[in-house]
Order: sequence, then structure tokens, then C-alpha cells
Amino acid sequence: MRELETTLTQKGQVTIPVEIRSRLGLKPKDKVRFEVEGDEVKIKPAPSRIARHFGAVAVSGKSLDWRVERKAFEEGVAEEVVAEDR
Repeated sequence: MRELETTLTQKGQVTIPVEIRSRLGLKPKDKVRFEVEGDEVKIKPAPSRIARHFGAVAVSGKSLDWRVERKAFEEGVAEEVVAEDR
């Protein structure tokens, strides 16, 4: 385990070192989650809104082929473009 040190500002803020941001895949504006256990804190990337809602929609039960879905999407877009030109 590698330890890194940073300074707490007067506003209670810390800069997450670039090595940690890179390892966790953090980018500006990303949210992080703090897990507190006793006197230790873990910092983890917060799940995205999509990940938080994963499983909220019931599955139809049939497996969809992405190629079929992609073709249907493209055909729908083509129909919209043709309709706009009329």
C-alpha cells in the first residue's frame, strides 16, 4: 500500500493527487464517495446516474440482438430525415 499526503485547506478541501485520480479514472466534475470506518476513510468513484438506476426497468425476457436494434434505430433516423425534407 502506498501512502500519499496532501494539505487540508481552510475551507476543508483537499486535492486528490493525480496518481490517485488516474488510477480511479476520475475527471473534473466527477463525484466521489467517502466511506468512513472508524478513523479511516476510503474514497471511491461515485456510481454514475445510469449505474445507480441499473435494474430499475423490468427486463422483457427476450434477448435483443444489438445489430437488429441498431438497424431499427438507423431506419427510424432515416425516416425522420426524409420527413423533415418534405
